Amino acid sequence: MAKLNREYLTVCILRLADLKYTGSPAELAFRLGISERSVKRIVGEMRKGGHRIRYSPSNGSYIRENEYYQ
Repeated sequence: MAKLNREYLTVCILRLADLKYTGSPAELAFRLGISERSVKRIVGEMRKGGHRIRYSPSNGSYIRENEYYQ
């Protein structure tokens, strides 16, 4: 995956997570046109990079942790 494309996908995931509108990993993968494994890999890289993001089953979406605890 090209670096520019990965950066674009990261920004998309973060914005959707802020809105609590990513859907499940499978739904997000379909929306972005990538595999579910790629979604999970990108989210893992985001976590290693310092982003506090997690999947919330009650919301059915990835969310930023600082949003989750407020």
